[in-house]
Amino acid sequence: MERVRLRAFAKVNYALEVRGVRPDGYHEISTVMQSISLADVIEIERAESGFELVVEPEGAGIGPPEENTVYKVWIRLGERIGDALPVRVRLGKKIPAGAGLGGGSADAAATLVGLNELFGLRLGEAELRDVGLRVGTDVPFCLVGGTALGRGIGEVLSPLPTPPSHHLVVAKPAASAETAHIYGAYDEHPVGGSPSVAPVVEALRMGGLGVLAGSLGNDLALVTEDLVPEVRALEKALLRAGALGAAMSGTGTAVFGIFALEAEAWAAADGLRATFVAVCKPVSRGVEVL
Repeated sequence: MERVRLRAFAKVNYALEVRGVRPDGYHEISTVMQSISLADVIEIERAESGFELVVEPEGAGIGPPEENTVYKVWIRLGERIGDALPVRVRLGKKIPAGAGLGGGSADAAATLVGLNELFGLRLGEAELRDVGLRVGTDVPFCLVGGTALGRGIGEVLSPLPTPPSHHLVVAKPAASAETAHIYGAYDEHPVGGSPSVAPVVEALRMGGLGVLAGSLGNDLALVTEDLVPEVRALEKALLRAGALGAAMSGTGTAVFGIFALEAEAWAAADGLRATFVAVCKPVSRGVEVL
């Protein structure tokens, strides 16, 4: 095998509660994550030596190559197996950066799966998750995808029932957010919303879309909305457009609304004013080999 192509799926957080700060500075959380059809495409091919990364389109806003999660996970995997894997990587970005949609983690997860496949490393899921966690706390989820309850720093995963069929409108304003900045601001003013994780888990087990949509929540939303008021405005716009429920994903600044019908989702998306708007649906995996 000389080349492998993969799809790296984004995620949203149906619910997110901050539990506290650990001695190492990471935050203990409880969250319900869902993979969605919005995805980057990664192509990895063998090379004679070294590592090369090409990002499309240019100006995708993901920073210098040495800070990209694809490069970082390539380094970490090489350390794990004791050998550098010469590759050329082409990354087609569709997931916006600085959105709370797990784009960087999804890319890292897909790169791990692709390298494992391309070089026949035969690393198991636990080994891939261990390598991935050294790059980002959402990488373990992005490796498996679907619907899951995340605890600890998000890496302790328990599968949850598949949600009822629905579509999501995902929208992001021009402003982005850095995870460390949002958590730092939250620590200064730790005011969360209503409990959301338990209600969302119960809604998934009961299978009611209306109850699920009405249970969405995110403890970090108030902090991000104060820093980026467009987040609150987009949530309100989605609800006015007929969303059954709306919430911010992760640390933001992307928000999403839940719609029962695809036509309703597209009608709402057409009326939104945002830098990025997409209509998506839940998917059952985090990475797909094409």
